[in-house]
Amino acid sequence: QVQLVESGGGLVQPGGSLRLSCKASGSIFSYNTMGWYRQVPGKQREFVARIITSGSTNYAESVKGRFTISRDNAKNTVYLQMNSLKPEDTAVYYCYYRATMGDDYWGQGTQVTVSS
Repeated sequence: QVQLVESGGGLVQPGGSLRLSCKASGSIFSYNTMGWYRQVPGKQREFVARIITSGSTNYAESVKGRFTISRDNAKNTVYLQMNSLKPEDTAVYYCYYRATMGDDYWGQGTQVTVSS
């Protein structure tokens, strides 16, 4: 089992920044993917960013150049640095963990609201 604990969400003005954190604990496989999805009203869950064990990353086109995903040296925490935030970024952000051929695990979600 894997547990994910998220933090860092909140209210920010357009153009501002937030950093989300997600710490994984439990049975962590050596090779895994961690990342972030978000969900907004009236839309399905949307991919935001992911990072694999080696550090290779992928981003949704909508956040590329503004968001940066990273992992710490222990490879049990993932961060999402969000800069130049837009109202369209408002969503519940969910941390995600997946090992090869394994189950998906999700954090509880953290609300990010970008509004003036």
